Amino acid sequence: MFSPAVATPPAPTPVEEIAAALERISPLHGLSLDERLWLARHGREVVSNAGDVLFEEGAPAEHMVLILKGEIHVRRQHGGPMALFIGRAGQMTGLLPFSRMVSYGGQGFAISPVWCLLVHRSEFPEMLKAIPSMAQRSVAVLLDRAREVTRIEQQAEKLAALGKLAGNLAHELNNPASAAQRAASTLMEALQANRANRFKLVKLSLNEKQIRSMVAWEEKVLTRAVPLPRPVPGSGALDYISREESLRTWLAEIGCEDVWEIAPQLAEQCITTADLDELRAFLSTTEISISLQFFARYLRSTHAAETLVNSTARIFDLIDAVKDYSNMDRAPILEVDVPAGLDATLVMLRSRMNRVKIERDYEPGLPRISAYGGELNQVWTALIENALDALGNEGLLRIACRLEADMLLVEIWDTGPGIPPELQERIFEPFFTTKAPGRGLGLGLDYAMRIVRKHRGHLSVKSQPGSTCFRVRLPLDQLQAY
Repeated sequence: MFSPAVATPPAPTPVEEIAAALERISPLHGLSLDERLWLARHGREVVSNAGDVLFEEGAPAEHMVLILKGEIHVRRQHGGPMALFIGRAGQMTGLLPFSRMVSYGGQGFAISPVWCLLVHRSEFPEMLKAIPSMAQRSVAVLLDRAREVTRIEQQAEKLAALGKLAGNLAHELNNPASAAQRAASTLMEALQANRANRFKLVKLSLNEKQIRSMVAWEEKVLTRAVPLPRPVPGSGALDYISREESLRTWLAEIGCEDVWEIAPQLAEQCITTADLDELRAFLSTTEISISLQFFARYLRSTHAAETLVNSTARIFDLIDAVKDYSNMDRAPILEVDVPAGLDATLVMLRSRMNRVKIERDYEPGLPRISAYGGELNQVWTALIENALDALGNEGLLRIACRLEADMLLVEIWDTGPGIPPELQERIFEPFFTTKAPGRGLGLGLDYAMRIVRKHRGHLSVKSQPGSTCFRVRLPLDQLQAY
């Protein structure tokens, strides 16, 4: 039903002019003048201004719409900014003969001044008699429209999946990148501080015996592989605080500068006041202060360098996981290591698994299979994300991979609430979803099913409360797969 904003023009256009305008409707090319005049006489001419809402989402669809001028956009109110349909001058849309359309799938509004001809569904039987070719024309438009809507929805689903992966990857990269940035800043500060301190260290003019003794003392505390024994199990934090406070007091008593900087570094290395007392045997208090300042900054810069190495290694691991996941710079058909693809997918989705326990059960020595690696990873993404949604990002996710006859079997289990029996047969239907409006388009499992079938495989589900398992079976033989 069209809204009141769509009105009949004050001065109706002569039917001859409408018939001439109908000649510009692409699906109507080839109609005779009499046939176009029939449509002009039995249709209702309507106009609207730019910005007018033509119909609401869910309103009954009762008219075939012939757009003579202007442009119409149809958008879902909960489906994001992407247009579900764009109708322009020269198109035939709306309810058509043989269509199962009951209501409008989105809100329609005019982008520019619109001039349309509406043919009510009650006129369809007479129209098909008067214009027999309208049957074939309507079916052709319906097929084109179904393909276009499916393409748009699949694009929206892929963009949504890409957005999720990008968010997960950004989250995963942010932690090591932030750690590397902090470590680099710490390293720079320590180097600058020791640069200012180097003349004091040179001015000490330590003799050979003092240098050997200091080197031996440093080697002893640096090779301490494990923290010192703690008097009470579980008292690590209290023990560290107590050790740091005692070091602060000791350093303050000898007049050491920058105690606030030195004591924490020595405490982290599990150095005690007993260790510092050993320095009195071969160094003066001034020599101890300057040497410990330099040594503490060395510890600080070493820890920063280690953090840099570990953080950048983590970033490279993530980049390798992205390459494995997307199969960048590789041929479409690959000899695919399925367990590696599953692991790469888990890495991409790790930010959603902070409270999820993951169990892997991969049979050793599994053969590679010939497949479209990038597409298979989209299957694992759809199934694992489906499991995480069911878990609410908290619970147990179990992934198994093993041989079963001449097939490779992948099972993805979750301990979520399960899928009701009446819905288990429908979850693979396109556009069917149990998620709230705006959270899913219902194409993820349908797309996964298409990819598995493309590989001559099978995708099934078995579910009960507390246990849901998606099973993917893929052939091993390349000739069977393609």
